[in-house]
Amino acid sequence: MHDVSERGGDAHPHGATRRGGLGDYQPLLLVAAIVAALLVRSRIAWFDDGEVRLWATLFVSVCIQALPFLVLGVVVSGLIAVFVSPDLVRRVLPRHPALAVPTAGLAGLALPGCECGSVPIAGRLVSSGTPPAAALTFLLAAPAINPVVLVSTAVAFPNDGELVLARFVASFLAAVVVGWWWARRNDHSLLDVDPHDHDHGSGRLARFVDIASRDFVHAGGYLVVGAMAAATLQLVVPRSVLATVADNELLSILMFAGLAVVLSICSEADAFVAAGLPQFSLTSRLVFLVVGPVIDLKLVAMHAGVFGRRFALIFAPVTLTVAVVSAVLVGQVLL
Repeated sequence: MHDVSERGGDAHPHGATRRGGLGDYQPLLLVAAIVAALLVRSRIAWFDDGEVRLWATLFVSVCIQALPFLVLGVVVSGLIAVFVSPDLVRRVLPRHPALAVPTAGLAGLALPGCECGSVPIAGRLVSSGTPPAAALTFLLAAPAINPVVLVSTAVAFPNDGELVLARFVASFLAAVVVGWWWARRNDHSLLDVDPHDHDHGSGRLARFVDIASRDFVHAGGYLVVGAMAAATLQLVVPRSVLATVADNELLSILMFAGLAVVLSICSEADAFVAAGLPQFSLTSRLVFLVVGPVIDLKLVAMHAGVFGRRFALIFAPVTLTVAVVSAVLVGQVLL
């Protein structure tokens, strides 16, 4: 087996090698820049502009609403990564792939985690003998249907309770369909998993603090980017353009699918970004909520690091297509 560093870099601190380069700190630098700008806002004249104040209000409101769920999510994810052994998941899964896939999806509900933490956990599941289809189903389901994500969605959309059910059904359906597709494909040659555990022997508390703090820095940075994008779309893009896109369901779906991939927002916080764009249909925003936790730019890089580049090149477009179709179909029925 090739070393992870030879296959595309850093998978994640959850039991993977670390690159330790500047890229690890880019989200933190972005947050620091935002904080610095807020501290000196009284000395910069254009901060007094009405539109800038409105942009700042929209941006801060999204961040404040999402922050408690983001903190809860990274804490739960860190606890799962440190205290729950992949062997436990492997033991409770049925041997037959057709049954193991949906069971692994439900395990994602019982063992919640962020998308960043689920990738290395899935890698350890595969290396410990879990059927790859079940491990990949867990990878997709854990960050998408866990209780923290569903509660945050309910809080972000207090008047649209059906969206919570739609998100659960569409995300679970997408995870299971991709899992069954992989079980049918059964191409182990595409999986290049490092069998070694990269835990350096640190205590559980130290590992938890390391995992949770790194997750918070990364997820917080992406939340800032998402909140900035939502606020900017509301103010910079002309209302007529937003209305035109919102009136065209196909354009709305494609736009939100693209935003989900590019913005790479943590699943515990993405509902608040979607709620910040109320002029779009619930179905198009459901696409954003289903696609983001299963495939985005950071996840593609992590998939390449844990499972190999060839796997990522095939897995990403299939997962994106299944997630979009699942969200649209469920949205048409439930929303």
